Amino acid sequence: MLVIVAPGQGAQSPGFLTPWLEDPAFARRFEWLSTVAGLDLVHYGTRADADAIRATEVAQPLLVATGLVAALQLFPHPGDAFERIGAVAGHSVGEIGAAAGARVITAEQAMVLVRERGLAMSRAAAITPTGMTAVLGGDREEVLARIAEHDLTAANDNGPGQVVAAGTLEQLAAFQADAPTKARLVPLPVAGAFHTQHMEPAVAHLGALAGSVSTHDPRTRVISNRDGQVVHDGREVLRRIVGQIAHPVRWDLCLEAMEDLGVTGILEMPPAGTLTGIAKRALKGVETFALKTPDQLDDARDFCDKHGESAGLNLTPTWRMVVSPGKGTFHRSEQAAASTVLDAGAVVGDVASTRDRVSVTAAHGGQVVEWLVEDGDLVSPGQPLLRLHPEGAA
Repeated sequence: MLVIVAPGQGAQSPGFLTPWLEDPAFARRFEWLSTVAGLDLVHYGTRADADAIRATEVAQPLLVATGLVAALQLFPHPGDAFERIGAVAGHSVGEIGAAAGARVITAEQAMVLVRERGLAMSRAAAITPTGMTAVLGGDREEVLARIAEHDLTAANDNGPGQVVAAGTLEQLAAFQADAPTKARLVPLPVAGAFHTQHMEPAVAHLGALAGSVSTHDPRTRVISNRDGQVVHDGREVLRRIVGQIAHPVRWDLCLEAMEDLGVTGILEMPPAGTLTGIAKRALKGVETFALKTPDQLDDARDFCDKHGESAGLNLTPTWRMVVSPGKGTFHRSEQAAASTVLDAGAVVGDVASTRDRVSVTAAHGGQVVEWLVEDGDLVSPGQPLLRLHPEGAA
């Protein structure tokens, strides 16, 4: 099982794009996305210094554009990708690139969204002096408790030994003076407290724009960084992209979902290294590939061939699929089981795990064609549960 992941803000470094732009096809595509973003991303990716590319409104479009164009270099025939990719996931802003890669939104829609996201988050960060601090090591329960005691938010939970606390500069200073036992605190060079309530103004702005964005259901599993669930409704993927601006990134739960899927290989899109580093610590025995430069492309394709398998989400215009959001036991709704037609939003059942119980709905509705699981069956993330024909729904 191959999972492709896209990094978030902070993965960029001065000049990282230079070798990629030596390829004329990459350069043309990248310049097009730069035009859509209204930024000279070629300059920022090659000649700009660390301070310039640290700016939220620059870093985010730069990262998304790089991932999208690099994906076309990795898979010159994009349709072939879905026979290999078992799932995609993105850390923070990387989720926009992951959504475009799964064909939920177009590359151009992704660039407009990320441009406005970066600008809105920059404006929100200017309202109150806030920041973020990485907490490395320490006892997990003590770290989370100490973060809560100081009214901070665990804005990024990246798995064992790596949590990021976010809040006002005063709160962070008090936290620094009262650090958890055996933990190392590292202030991060970011403009504000991302993925906290301080970003709510940015949510409102992006939400207003997202209402006009058309979507499609994903062509492969999309693992949401909000809670590690597999999301198969394009509108829901977009809603989560908007909401996660002010909601913690639960990369730890994404890693759990990958493990539940039986992942054997994780490939990180450029500028790579951060997420594969986390995966090496958290998912022992899983191979990783950090795609950093274009001279690695042939090896990356071999890696995809070795680990690749289709997600099995064969989308055609004649029927739709309802899939499981996670691993657990499926409990079918009695009403759904007795129905031949389901309305959009009808509850199909729920999936119960050791952690929670998640309701499953038919996002689009339609005529029941075939139940693919029985009541009480164990299911995996993204496993098809029900086929629906789109005609006949209210």
